[in-house]
Amino acid sequence: MVSRIDRKQVVETALRLLNEVGLEGLTLRRIAKELNVQAPALYWHFKNKQELLDEMATEMFRRMTAPLMAGTGPWDDSLGYSWQDAALTAARQLRRELLSYRDGGKVFSGTRMTDESSAGPLETHLGRIVAAGFTPREAVRAWFTMYNFTVGLVIEEQSVHPDPDDPAHRDPAYDFDARRRRLGDSHPLAAEAAPQMFGDMEASFEAGLRIIVAGIEATRGKG
Repeated sequence: MVSRIDRKQVVETALRLLNEVGLEGLTLRRIAKELNVQAPALYWHFKNKQELLDEMATEMFRRMTAPLMAGTGPWDDSLGYSWQDAALTAARQLRRELLSYRDGGKVFSGTRMTDESSAGPLETHLGRIVAAGFTPREAVRAWFTMYNFTVGLVIEEQSVHPDPDDPAHRDPAYDFDARRRRLGDSHPLAAEAAPQMFGDMEASFEAGLRIIVAGIEATRGKG
């Protein structure tokens, strides 16, 4: 018996449903219903949900790195962009792509690439940093730090703004005025921390990137 659906169909359907039902609601049974097949048909392609999430993350990665592999913008060596420009652009593209999916940060975090599609972009990133005078070890640490910061921030950001189709909507749990009323007298700094951390997420992201880039430069050659 051969399944009448292919692996690509399953992944594309899963990514589309993710925005509707979120990670917790995304089950193999739900995907099978959307494809109008019985759930066992999906097991021809994925043994379990984790295998599906790995493939979804891999497809997300392919989509976000398409400009990099095409050598456009900051990755066009002929344009003379710095390693900072390329790294910042990559981090921003990563965040933008993950935010386009509900729970995109959680889907991407902790998954494994199912093919070698990550090797080319990683080689390009690291090569740009090494060409700027960093050791390979320093280059790996630099990009890995920026990558983890970006994914982690997206997970937090999607807790505050869970609906990618309505980014202005804020989860009621993040009520800054209520927090000020609870903590303002006894813990004034803690009361004001939340608006700084979870208010303007774009500003928080950009501030974090600046801190990381400055730290990368400051620790060059120090082990």
